[in-house]
Amino acid sequence: MGSDSDMKVMGKAADLLEKLGVEYEMTIISAHREPDVFYEYAKTAEEKGFKVIIAGAGMAAHLPGMCAAIFPMPVIGIPLSSKNLEGVDALYSIVQMPPGIPVATVAIDGGANAAILAARILATSDSALLLRLKEYSKEMKETVQKKAEKLEKLGHSEYMKQM
Repeated sequence: MGSDSDMKVMGKAADLLEKLGVEYEMTIISAHREPDVFYEYAKTAEEKGFKVIIAGAGMAAHLPGMCAAIFPMPVIGIPLSSKNLEGVDALYSIVQMPPGIPVATVAIDGGANAAILAARILATSDSALLLRLKEYSKEMKETVQKKAEKLEKLGHSEYMKQM
């Protein structure tokens, strides 16, 4: 991430990676304010054993695209909301990459989906992780079913009071 102000969204990705048992490294690097540090980090990521990079960025959002330009494996960009354009600027900057430099892009502030996508990429060669992803999907389904049962039991008005 480019700033500690991105931690709220990037933390959601980290939390889910931990839940799924995926090792990760989290750091703050600014592609604009410290390009030499950023370049070295992205250039050595493959040597460090990284298989996927999740890069969150707001406003001009160069971090994911620059990672994709240097790192030869998948990069997932998270456009981060900002007070001026609410993340649409970052979304356009990340999703509109030139040919040959793809960045998989999730929703604005989509930290959890970035983690799931990264885990799914890694699960193509990790059967234990694939099983954990299937279990996570099962848990999500059960959560929705419990909410539906609660709504049916309580009715709309009472359900809303408990939210």
